[in-house]
Amino acid sequence: MKTFKKTLLATSMLAFTGLANAAYEIKLSEEDKITFGGFIKVDYRHVDGNVGYRDFWIGGGSVLAEDKSQTKFFANESRINMKFVHGEVTGFVEMDFYGGGGNEIISNSSHPRLRHAFIKYQDFTFGQTWTTFMNTSALAETADFAGPMVGEAFVRNTMVRYKMGGLEVALENPESWGNDGIDDSPDADPASDDMPDIVAKYTFKGDWGNVSVAGLFRELNFNDGDSETAVGVSVAGKIKTIGKDDFRFQVHAGNTGRYVGVTAAPDVYNGEAEESTSYMAAYRHYWTEDTRSSVFYGYIETEESDRERVQYGVNIFKNYTPKLSFGFEVGQFEMKDADADSVYAQVSAKYVL
Repeated sequence: MKTFKKTLLATSMLAFTGLANAAYEIKLSEEDKITFGGFIKVDYRHVDGNVGYRDFWIGGGSVLAEDKSQTKFFANESRINMKFVHGEVTGFVEMDFYGGGGNEIISNSSHPRLRHAFIKYQDFTFGQTWTTFMNTSALAETADFAGPMVGEAFVRNTMVRYKMGGLEVALENPESWGNDGIDDSPDADPASDDMPDIVAKYTFKGDWGNVSVAGLFRELNFNDGDSETAVGVSVAGKIKTIGKDDFRFQVHAGNTGRYVGVTAAPDVYNGEAEESTSYMAAYRHYWTEDTRSSVFYGYIETEESDRERVQYGVNIFKNYTPKLSFGFEVGQFEMKDADADSVYAQVSAKYVL
């Protein structure tokens, strides 16, 4: 009888209701509910220059012998997520379609990729999600998948995290990464990573926006048996300005390695922990209630590997309905250390579920 009542309750409440965060909810009981969300995003992207084509720029790239132009249409950024709530326990899973595969000759199929999978209970988070070193509100709004990645903290890790007010402390998955091809220099050895990365962040919040200060402590391992301590710091935030406008920024320094720039800076290079300095700045302006633009700039330079990477651009987005928007963006990606650069233009259509 209890099972029947529970089934009846679930069946009687299978009405979808729109949420403020553009998701849909099924309420199963007073304590149990499931929320569905995500979006469908379709992109047209044209790239011209001597950095090889990418669906979105990361910190590295292939240098071409001469300039080439390439155009692609794709929908890989589309994503779906589900949130399960049972009292004080929340579970969240999200996937997109950047998992590889695909055959442009026949079907353009793409493999799903796990983005987030975590459990929250009271002040604890267990699972895979954005690193604690990262301030997600400080990411620029761009048509390119993540915009100026070279100057952004941008990593998802599996972790155990504790939050108390504005303070967050986490033990995160370690990964020593780096291979410089120098014969007499030891490469990174992730197989010897036995100490988790330690991350702490404090976020100051107010009606004006937010600013976070984060620290990163790691042990990097080499395949010759040695290890080296690595420390990195970050200051990032989102500041409200005039009307609905905002200014977003990130500044990082030290041995941030793979936590910043997405392959722009290795963890180790030439037998030493890589040091880098990076920053990102973006200003978003609302022309009208449903039309807005962002101008953004990202930069990173490394000490040991002597790399210098830049990405900048400007865009415009317009909401035609509360859930449907179109955008246009132009920008440039530069690998100054390799004397290579490419410009791009991108048109996006996005439908938020």
